[in-house]
Amino acid sequence: MQEHFSQYIPRHAASGPIRVDIDDTTLRDGEQTAGVVFANEEKVRIAKLLDEVGVYQIEAGIPTMGGAEKEAVSRIAGMGLNCSILAWNRAVVSDIRASLDCGVDAVAVSMSSSDIHIEHKLRSNRQWVLESIKQAVEFAKAHNLYVSVNAEDASRSDMEFLLTFARTARDAGADRLRFCDTLGIMDPFNTFMKIKTIIDVTGMDVEMHTHNDFGMATANALAGMKAGARFVNTTVNGLGERAGNAALEEVVMALNFVEGVKLPLNTAKFRELSEYVAHASGRPIPTWKPIVGANLFVYESSARASGVIEDPANYEVFPPEAVGLTRRFVLGKYSGVDSLKMKLAEHGITMSDQEAAAFVIRIRSKSVGLKRALVDEELLDFYQAEKASVAEEAAETAAVGPDMLDRAVAQAPEALAVAIELEGAEESDHGR
Repeated sequence: MQEHFSQYIPRHAASGPIRVDIDDTTLRDGEQTAGVVFANEEKVRIAKLLDEVGVYQIEAGIPTMGGAEKEAVSRIAGMGLNCSILAWNRAVVSDIRASLDCGVDAVAVSMSSSDIHIEHKLRSNRQWVLESIKQAVEFAKAHNLYVSVNAEDASRSDMEFLLTFARTARDAGADRLRFCDTLGIMDPFNTFMKIKTIIDVTGMDVEMHTHNDFGMATANALAGMKAGARFVNTTVNGLGERAGNAALEEVVMALNFVEGVKLPLNTAKFRELSEYVAHASGRPIPTWKPIVGANLFVYESSARASGVIEDPANYEVFPPEAVGLTRRFVLGKYSGVDSLKMKLAEHGITMSDQEAAAFVIRIRSKSVGLKRALVDEELLDFYQAEKASVAEEAAETAAVGPDMLDRAVAQAPEALAVAIELEGAEESDHGR
């Protein structure tokens, strides 16, 4: 798949580089996460970090809300950042005037395009929708703004009307269409076909705005880009309403390492950015979070740890520093001799193979009792308490020569025996 991805994405010119632009909406849709509110100083800091990462555009907020929201958008627009600053608006001229007051260079003009929204949310009709879009876009373009027209609930819209919606926006001067999978109900295959149809029929630039209700936000964003969408809407950590939006860090790294499309972004700042947004939003980063989760480069399993020690490429697609993380090894139920010796060497302690084999059995047993891995301080304390008996057992082993693992299985509790069996299975089948 990777070698074919580039043929789908628009280029600057016939011989120019592939272009995909990130429009990050952490400060707008991310803040619409239920229960999340960013202080203005936090919004300014997040905007600075996003600019340092190198996103193309920041959706800074909704100026028509007034008060602190309008003040924050104005501050961000006046910071002299390298990226474009976009403000969100309804298809209402007064909203766009509020955005102009803030000094932004781009606006999103949002309008529902599905019949269920038009009838039951807007309580209007298709013709009114088209007239509202036309009026709002023409006003924005008359004031020299870049205009994205957002087709809210596009994934549930009648395709013929959605195409009419897009053509109306295009003919009024809109620069792009944002395709919103508002309820996250698309799959990558349908996404590809819908986006390709829109681009083929209208010739417009398209932006992907995908939600994660069924866990496919990133996949659908990629599918849309394969179909020719040039822009993608993201949020840091995948914040957003309900199950959230496509995560900035996931989209960028998937483009790079899955699809072979490298964006000119400073991904080494991803963890810093994610941590700050997590703190500001009160939504901690799960340890298993893709790309920036704390466990992404933490190894306990003997086979995995040994493989990484031998060559990180055995179990890593990209190095931890690529996203601002570090590689760590922890000692627990599934640990082996190699990772134990390496971990102790970090603290200036050397062990023979026989000593390590004796000690790792004790570590596994202790880990089962604690129901977790040992932190470094616990490991060192445990080593001091056990080193005499470990040395004695290692000496006996050297003299008699029994297989340490066989002895451990015979003497260990059932759970520990299963762990050791699993280790043996892993080490005999690295290809699994």
